Amino acid sequence: MTLDETKNILEAILLSAEKPMSVEHLDSIFDGDEDRPTRDDIRKALHDLADEYAGRSFELKQIASGFRIQVKQDYAPWVGRLWEEKPARYTRALLETMALVAYRQPITRGEIEEVRGVSVSSNIIRTLQERSWIKVLGHKDVPGKPALYGTTREFLDYFNLTTLDELPTLAAIKDLDKAYPELALGDHVDELDDDAEALAESEEGEAAAAAAEPLSENSETAEEAEVDEFVETDEADEVVDAVDTDDESEDPEDERSSATGA
Repeated sequence: MTLDETKNILEAILLSAEKPMSVEHLDSIFDGDEDRPTRDDIRKALHDLADEYAGRSFELKQIASGFRIQVKQDYAPWVGRLWEEKPARYTRALLETMALVAYRQPITRGEIEEVRGVSVSSNIIRTLQERSWIKVLGHKDVPGKPALYGTTREFLDYFNLTTLDELPTLAAIKDLDKAYPELALGDHVDELDDDAEALAESEEGEAAAAAAEPLSENSETAEEAEVDEFVETDEADEVVDAVDTDDESEDPEDERSSATGA
């Protein structure tokens, strides 16, 4: 089989495949052919195809799972208009959690909370796992055996990465904050800390702290949201009235009066 024939076959396979194809998988497709190419021939054909696509609107991209033919990112704004649905938007809390897993894996949920300073919602962990972006790599050998999380091959594929080494360095991220101040995290966190200290020093803050520990917006869990919703209902008011009535009937002074016959 000539190199041009191999290139045409591989191109047809990659255009028809619904997922990235590894060299091993591509090689298995030629099983049973008498004049089959070697794996070196397949790699050479893939390299030539990548060079041929250099000036086109699509490219042959190698990612963690293998090779795939895809539209170049420069043309994404126009291609995206083919679909009416809007791309998914992720919360700041989810992106921060995902970044910590990517850069500091393996990492436990408690370690993520220690860095972020707020609790991690179970919904965030569940969403990342449902998207197959993170998985449990094992359990840390400490009391409680917390799960250790790490990224998956699907995470690399989604972000067009071959290995984790291709992630931008932390220095590059800091430079990005300087170029785009609206993306910087440090100033925003400092402002939140200043507001929290001012609230704690005020009389209102002291009263709130005595009643219950304040919760940040990022730390509110689904269970807490359900409690807040319940308290605002008429049914909650009825429960409170009933409790107050019971408390009044159990007044110790009333009991002593009954005992003395007053």
